[in-house]
Amino acid sequence: MKCFKAYDIRGRMPDELNPDIAYRIGRAYAEVVGAGAVIVGYDVRLDSPALAAAVTRGLNEGGCDVIDIGLCGTEEVYFQTARRGVAGGIMVTASHNPIDYNGMKLVREGARPISGDTGLRDIERAVEANAFGPAAATVGAVVRDHDKSAYIEHLLGYLDRPALRPLKIVVNAGNGGAGAIIDLLAPHLPFEFVRIQHAPDGRFPNGIPNPLLPENRAATVQAVIDSGADLGIAWDGDFDRCFLFDAAGRFIEGYYIVGLLAAQMLEKHPGAKIIHDPRLTWNTIDMVHAAGGVPVESKTGHAFIKERMRAEDAVYGGEMSAHHYFRDFAYCDSGMIPWLLVAEWMCRSGQPLAAMLDERMRAFPCSGEINFRVDDAAATVERVLAFYADQRPELDRVDGISASFGSWRFNLRSSNTEPLLRLNVEARGDEALMREKTAELEALIKQGAR
Repeated sequence: MKCFKAYDIRGRMPDELNPDIAYRIGRAYAEVVGAGAVIVGYDVRLDSPALAAAVTRGLNEGGCDVIDIGLCGTEEVYFQTARRGVAGGIMVTASHNPIDYNGMKLVREGARPISGDTGLRDIERAVEANAFGPAAATVGAVVRDHDKSAYIEHLLGYLDRPALRPLKIVVNAGNGGAGAIIDLLAPHLPFEFVRIQHAPDGRFPNGIPNPLLPENRAATVQAVIDSGADLGIAWDGDFDRCFLFDAAGRFIEGYYIVGLLAAQMLEKHPGAKIIHDPRLTWNTIDMVHAAGGVPVESKTGHAFIKERMRAEDAVYGGEMSAHHYFRDFAYCDSGMIPWLLVAEWMCRSGQPLAAMLDERMRAFPCSGEINFRVDDAAATVERVLAFYADQRPELDRVDGISASFGSWRFNLRSSNTEPLLRLNVEARGDEALMREKTAELEALIKQGAR
């Protein structure tokens, strides 16, 4: 079925996903995962409550009780699934997809992801066949529990609250779900929040919240400048990613935040392991070593990162795409914990965000991720490798191809979720070299572009 992807479920409403398919997903989930209570939550999209109701009905008829946590962020489903020790959780969300899309993210006990090789294909086959056993003799119950107090207390537990001082922070929820959490955190923090696009609104009057796209950053940038804020934060719709802006309104690449958070977590957990993805690595590795930690590379993608974190007992994992994972958050990603930690660091150090990051950006300038649509991704990668073969780069095939030339490196990989080839380039202290090699690679790749 078209709505089943590598890691989750996403499709256009109503032809690829609708309440009937959602009901079947609930029935299939109950058969694949087994009986027990399941957390169900949903994002602000207008059709999310109907999908949540349909998947709940399927779960109930499959014999599962449902704990309905209502309008929430994806990380709240993760948190409640792990905290309550239940069988699993389902979040109805399409995150940053277009307005006519919706989807679901599925986890089992302990908030372990259900993805392509851990049960999602089994659920897909059952949904497609629409053939289930008889409804459970005892239909599951629904308990509504929209209390967020345990989640809020957990978030605050990451902070050295006596060390906090007043900061002015622009927060842009993009009319998604993050605003409600800011309002619950605010009474416990000495920060002044400048709220923009704050109210949840599934019509998305200001556009789909996806701050990774440069065209979606202007409102946050302007608010930071106009208000003289110390920090700007913007989230996607289900707020499992947060994006940071410094006091000048400059967007900070997620790559540099990974290193910053790794160093901060290592202060609290000396000698711990840190997981990072292969796309951009040198700054993270340098900061982890300097802080006395152990960097461990993992294939890109939340299922791979979470699995590797558990295997290594890593305290933190970060991807340059602004996904940040924490051991004490059931090894799951959160869009709230990162900005809280960055704000705490600013308070303790007395430095603006730019002060440390400028040094890191000069030491390891990077291109940011550049996407290409090509006719044949594998052939394009081989053509690029052939071009550089006589330079004998050090190659790494953990995820796509990484090639290191000593003073610069690149990673080129096919997207797991879209028909794209993704390029990242970085250098050691030489921005001109990074730009030169980025342009060289772009020209090579575009020879096979659509």
